[in-house]
Amino acid sequence: MPRRSLRRDLSPSALVAGFVAVLVGYISSAVIIFQAAEAAGASPAQIGAWLSMLGLGMGATSLGLSLYYREPVLTAWSTPGAALLATSLPGIGLSEAIGVFLFSALLVLLCGVTGLFARLMERIPQAVAAAMLAGVLLQFGIDAFAALEVDFPLVAAMCASYLIGKRWLPRYTILLVLAVGLAVAWLQGGIEAERSALVFTAPEFIMPSFTWSSLIGVGIPLFVVSMASQNAPGVATLRAAGYRTPISPLIAWTGLATLLLAPFGGFSVCLAAITADICMGPEAHPDPQRRYVAAAAAGGFYLLAGLFGGSIGTLFNALPHSLIVTIAGLALLSTIANSLHNALADTGQREAAAVTFLITASGVTLLGIGAAFWGLIGGLVTLAVRPAGPLPGTAAARAGRRTETQPTD
Repeated sequence: MPRRSLRRDLSPSALVAGFVAVLVGYISSAVIIFQAAEAAGASPAQIGAWLSMLGLGMGATSLGLSLYYREPVLTAWSTPGAALLATSLPGIGLSEAIGVFLFSALLVLLCGVTGLFARLMERIPQAVAAAMLAGVLLQFGIDAFAALEVDFPLVAAMCASYLIGKRWLPRYTILLVLAVGLAVAWLQGGIEAERSALVFTAPEFIMPSFTWSSLIGVGIPLFVVSMASQNAPGVATLRAAGYRTPISPLIAWTGLATLLLAPFGGFSVCLAAITADICMGPEAHPDPQRRYVAAAAAGGFYLLAGLFGGSIGTLFNALPHSLIVTIAGLALLSTIANSLHNALADTGQREAAAVTFLITASGVTLLGIGAAFWGLIGGLVTLAVRPAGPLPGTAAARAGRRTETQPTD
């Protein structure tokens, strides 16, 4: 089959879809990156550099992989991973945080190179992984509504716009929430415009350091969350759209990109799911074989955004704290709801999921290791104290049930 021509396949609709995907990605979760970097003790300049490196990494991988495979392969940072970091990094320190990024990236790379991704995901029951994610994200949702007590007019207006957007503009809900929040904050005089400027932030190398407590307590949960809550849905999105792109090379390339960018703050480059759907739908192009241009265009826009990542960092410095926590919580509301549903849907795993959720949400630190890891361990131990056989909810258990129901000859 002859290789498709980018010039012939280029279309205005694909360019628009690529731009919208990048806009939605930044609007919906860049604020969580800001919070994660702050939790690690990064300075405003370093936060800008983090955002720059992430933009450049996502741009290079999205553009390169889409053009190579001629299929819409879009990458993104791990929003659940950023949320995990925002709750787990306080007290760890910047150099240890970089060590965590490198460790997680190495695990992802190994999964891609060895083809272990699918088999590894089978060993972690979906309910436990979902419950851990829900526990990590819980505080974001609580903070969003707790901000009503601090600035009721601002937060109430943002919550109302969220409901309106979900009803009539579901794809652009977070963009609407941000626009309303900025308008109300500006009317209140809460935006410090002098702290916002268009700047280019040079990357800053940070020497990593490694401790067992940070690698186990944050590195392993970051790896699990990135794979189970970002890469796995990304693969599902590709497959649901009818694309058969080989998965292991994609995982390997995203792991390698993260490994190279980690010393500069690029904590995670993963397969995109929600924003990828924008590039895979008929709005991008009626012909599915020409939709790769939308993901490639998104890669180009990511590269531009990466050049001015410092501007995004200074913007968040200029905004009221209530606006930041509210948009972060509302942006993650659907993820929280879906995680709770997936955690509690299977009655055989429900108690283990509850243990995982409660331990993770408690924020407990034992032996210097954070709550997300102990939540994962608690859920797996709860599931293990049961009759021998495959863990409920895993691929092996589902295969076993299918085998049992098949008639024999």
